[in-house]
Amino acid sequence: MKALIYEGPKKVAVREVEKPVPKEGQALIRIDYCGICGSDIGIYSGTHPRAKAPLVLGHEFVGVIEDISGDSNGFQVGDRVAPYPLISCGHCFACRNGRPHVCDTLKIIGIDLDGGVAEYVCCDTDVLFKVPASVSSKVAGIIEPLAVAVHTLHRAGFKPMDSIVIMGAGPIGALVGVVAKHSGASRIIISDFDQARLEMAAKLGFDAVNSKEANLTQYVRQATNGDGADIVFECTGAESAALEMTTPCRTDGMICLVGVHKAPHPVALADMHFRELNMTATRVYTKRDFGQAVELTQRISDELELLISHVLPLSDCANVFDMIHDPQVPTVKVMVDCRR
Repeated sequence: MKALIYEGPKKVAVREVEKPVPKEGQALIRIDYCGICGSDIGIYSGTHPRAKAPLVLGHEFVGVIEDISGDSNGFQVGDRVAPYPLISCGHCFACRNGRPHVCDTLKIIGIDLDGGVAEYVCCDTDVLFKVPASVSSKVAGIIEPLAVAVHTLHRAGFKPMDSIVIMGAGPIGALVGVVAKHSGASRIIISDFDQARLEMAAKLGFDAVNSKEANLTQYVRQATNGDGADIVFECTGAESAALEMTTPCRTDGMICLVGVHKAPHPVALADMHFRELNMTATRVYTKRDFGQAVELTQRISDELELLISHVLPLSDCANVFDMIHDPQVPTVKVMVDCRR
């Protein structure tokens, strides 16, 4: 079968590899689509701390069951499914206390073992979710990052009529906005400096602020009668955002770290004291979040479709990271069609 293989820093190739065989309790899934994630970009760059070459990339995938070995868990050949790609140890403190998604030794399909930018992959049947018939496979390829957004709103304690600020209009920031809109947000302000992403955010109904041309905090204060936003979602992981994220937030508001800050960054901690701000962070999602994301796709398919800027065939996707890094190519969500 064909697969996109990470072969080392800044080196990927589409190769013929052996088709996997399902073990007891696993399903063989013929992949329809697989999304390219920020963590895939990190792997390609050689900066991911766990991913080791050679590796089949991809954890945002959807496909059709072609074979099942052993316990089917109610699934059957022909079912279209989206697998929950997290693998937990079951023994650490987090796993023992109902938080397996932050397992001490968490592993993820496509990062720690071969993933879904391929024609086939094997997954345990107890992590599969059936995709609603009304949802296209291309849109269903966004279920995994959509689950990140669902979990993010849960972690932030979002409530209907909350006003929110999203720093970063990439796929995760945009999805946080979409979920918030459909959960009853009163106002959604999103910032970025990428014009294509800002235009996409405006089409989704958000107030889009170009952070190169306008001061985000001033914009938010003016839009909220001087109060500030109920929740600020920091989705960039950038140093400048870490320093600014306290100022658009109202007194006793919530700041939710979504983008991963891989290096220590300055934070205006005095703001945390003087306005009694709250801060939380988020990592991936629970199985419940994933299931909610699957159900939500039925209501927001048209908006999810807007996020997909490019679709590449598996047979010709070896240049996908060059395309994503090209400033002349305005990418938002890039999908690989694994049927071609």
